[in-house]
Amino acid sequence: MTPRLVLFDIDGTLLSAGGVSSRALVDALMETFGAVGPLAGYDYSGKTDPQIVRELMRGAGFSDEEIEALRETALERYRSRLLEVLRPEHVVSLPGVGPLLEALAATTGVTLGLLTGNLEPCARAKLAPLDANRHFPFGAFGSDHEDRYRLPALAVARARELTGREFAGKRVVIVGDSVHDVLCGRGLGVRAVAVATGRTPSRRLAAESPDALLDDFSQTEAALRAILEGPA
Repeated sequence: MTPRLVLFDIDGTLLSAGGVSSRALVDALMETFGAVGPLAGYDYSGKTDPQIVRELMRGAGFSDEEIEALRETALERYRSRLLEVLRPEHVVSLPGVGPLLEALAATTGVTLGLLTGNLEPCARAKLAPLDANRHFPFGAFGSDHEDRYRLPALAVARARELTGREFAGKRVVIVGDSVHDVLCGRGLGVRAVAVATGRTPSRRLAAESPDALLDDFSQTEAALRAILEGPA
């Protein structure tokens, strides 16, 4: 098979952490800014942690200068709080994730990585209860850049450094549950596989014309076809 780089989102795609992240973020924002911003109806899907802090604090009335001065402190407090309160029982694997990752890891020519808005320590902590970090030796994270759309190129560069292979166009596959997962690699011509296991309805994902759209990963062979088939 033509070598493929498959990049997975985490929250809503591989797992659910039961709202622990948002509660830890609220604690960090209150401690740092004394405000949490417009949480009601706020859509976290597909956004980086630094972006979420900026948007919420803008909504609370802070200037960009004020946010910039305190954001790293808020993010560090969030990281510390999440690692303190996250328990294995909070993390639930979404349907079919384990068998799919095992199948992909066993497929010759497939390189797996992460593409997530999570800070890297938070991403690794969420994956640990599922014993999933072993499948993802590298990734691109919210701790690398606030702009989710800058992360695919960074992940591709890290894959090249790790494997010595060039991955381009449809040889790169981004798998995620949000509109941003579908769109963030479009400038690189990647294959986008959407899965409707997060907060974004299937019809909304379909409106962005992903290369494939799955209800979940419970049918391993169908998920493998969606991820690995198509032009390369």
